[in-house]
Amino acid sequence: MFQVDIIEQCKQNNRKAQLQLYNQYCDGMYIVAHRFLKDANDAEDVVQEAFIKAFTKLHQYKAEVTFGAWLKRIVVNKSIDFLKSKKQHLVELDAVSLKVVDTPIEDKWLVDDAITLDDVKQAINKLPDKYQYVVMLYLIEGYDHQEISEILNISEVASRTQLSRGKVKLQELLTLKSHGARY
Repeated sequence: MFQVDIIEQCKQNNRKAQLQLYNQYCDGMYIVAHRFLKDANDAEDVVQEAFIKAFTKLHQYKAEVTFGAWLKRIVVNKSIDFLKSKKQHLVELDAVSLKVVDTPIEDKWLVDDAITLDDVKQAINKLPDKYQYVVMLYLIEGYDHQEISEILNISEVASRTQLSRGKVKLQELLTLKSHGARY
């Protein structure tokens, strides 16, 4: 069955098609939610809520992006909403002290060869929330600054600034790791 056919059947409340679509995307969406929430049960709950919302809002899906990208955005938004509800509010930059940070063109992302992907993920988890979310959305999830600004309800300038500062902090953490220090 083609993806478009499955989605059309889901729009008509076909439970078999909904289950098929769920099975196709649930593992990937769980991984996305778990990156944000760090807790398996919370990630499962958010994925369930995201699928419920997706199925109820499926009539709004216009195939301008892939279904997976559309669903992923719902999962990311639900994850952030969950964090906010747990009083882990996103720290917003003070607009008065906000400065635009230009990243040099030779933006070097060189780290020691001994640094593993797990080290990078652990270091991202150690970043302050205001940097962590932007770094995750940009570097891991692949969103651009316009999308990040919409998801986090910040300006594109704030997204760029937080990404730049987050990358600097991330590199500091990875440098400490490569020199044997704990972070």
